[in-house]
Amino acid sequence: MSYYSNTYDTSPRGGTPLRGSGWHRVGNALRTTVLLAGLTALVLLIGQKLGGARGLAFAGFFVVVMNFASYWFSDKIALAMHGAQPVPRHQLPWLHDMLARLSARAGMPTPRLYLLPTATPNAFATGRNPQHAAVAVTAGLLEILDRRELEGVLAHELAHVRNRDTLIGTVAATLAGVISYAAQMLFWFGGSMLSRGDDEEGGGLGDAFSSLGLLLVAPIAATLLQLAVSRSREYGADATGAELCGDPHALADALLKLERGAQLMPYDRAPATSHLFIVNPLSGRAVMALFSTHPPIPERVRRLRGMGGSPQRGW
Repeated sequence: MSYYSNTYDTSPRGGTPLRGSGWHRVGNALRTTVLLAGLTALVLLIGQKLGGARGLAFAGFFVVVMNFASYWFSDKIALAMHGAQPVPRHQLPWLHDMLARLSARAGMPTPRLYLLPTATPNAFATGRNPQHAAVAVTAGLLEILDRRELEGVLAHELAHVRNRDTLIGTVAATLAGVISYAAQMLFWFGGSMLSRGDDEEGGGLGDAFSSLGLLLVAPIAATLLQLAVSRSREYGADATGAELCGDPHALADALLKLERGAQLMPYDRAPATSHLFIVNPLSGRAVMALFSTHPPIPERVRRLRGMGGSPQRGW
């Protein structure tokens, strides 16, 4: 199937109401809040350990500045890293129509549409808010999915935009980055800072070792928390996307195809942005569940199948 020859069917589709998606969103939001709170606490605790009250204040200020810069430019950075090209409407009018229809159903502006010139099937969304969002799809995605499955994928990406997942992911990544940077500072300057802090606050050797242990373990904990945030947001986007397209089975079928595609053709152009994609582009490699940016595909499919709805086979 060539993506240049597709046509888009605008006929209405029915389906039974989906079950449980509201509770999925509440649970995911609660887990994300707890995980982000954990990351923030780690940053502030490290700042306090490194510089007392002044270190605590500096850590808070640094996090705000880094989050602002990352959030404001996140879309441009992500699109440039993958060589994404804007798609003119005359090139893929049926895809623009599909995206516009789903965006209207979501009550948000239609994002800009980009194409990644790779045969690996995948997609991602980026942008600081729904008014400045972009959806990028790969050439491989348009080749292997039928229109029903493609609509499920686009609905998933629009769900990320509507749920403000770009902001949440940026905050989590920035917090984890700040913690890792603090650990590097410890490696070069830690001995003098810890000893000075102990002299000023009357701490002993035990305090120095506890501070050292915290700063060595914190980057690992931060990475695990960041990845847990990413996995939680994927579940949320699956649930919201299933509501938008009205057919959770379409998204489930697409995920199974995309998982196979990633196994056959892993995409590692920008590993740091792997969390953005609908399926892990590096999933061809063995990755422990705790260190994965995405939940297991079988679990995502199981949840989608359990949402109900009427499977639609074709248009």
